[in-house]
Amino acid sequence: MQNVYPRLAGATLALFSAMPLAAGAEDYRIDPRHTFPSFEVRHLGISLQRGRFNKAAGTISIDAAAGKGSLELTLEATSIDMGFEDWNRQMRGEDWFDTERYPTLVYRGQTFEFRDGKPVAVDGTLTMLGVTRPLRLTVHSFGCTINPFNRRPICGADVEARLRRSEFGMTRSLTSIGDEVVIRSAVEAIPVAP
Repeated sequence: MQNVYPRLAGATLALFSAMPLAAGAEDYRIDPRHTFPSFEVRHLGISLQRGRFNKAAGTISIDAAAGKGSLELTLEATSIDMGFEDWNRQMRGEDWFDTERYPTLVYRGQTFEFRDGKPVAVDGTLTMLGVTRPLRLTVHSFGCTINPFNRRPICGADVEARLRRSEFGMTRSLTSIGDEVVIRSAVEAIPVAP
């Protein structure tokens, strides 16, 4: 008997690669093990310092045929990771992320921009330190496939955004630590079963 697995696998991959093109909204749950929002900021004008948030959760809905989508991503501020525990404690303090009063950062994307059926940007709002401001995410390398380890469909992309921390009330040390913050994240999401 002829081995049909390669043909079936190829057909399945093609099916899920086209998922965002299907009629109607497709709903996804963010995979927290493969979604790591990181940030970088200039330090003393001579180097980029980087940190990340280790706990993220959220949902995405995409209707490429209608040119619509929504995104909600929640980051646990206490999961900030600068590489050193004493630095993490400092960043959780009231001069920075003030995690006792503001335990989460929340991004809500309301308007998706598509090109060739794939999202390339999301316009929405970020709420940080109790302040909500507009924020645009640029989406790179969006794609879907079958996870070879569990045989389930998965979609992913890399996203990037820029903000001024002072606009959210984080004004400590602006003369030595940059105001502009670049956010980058890998994002992977799993379709929600109907």
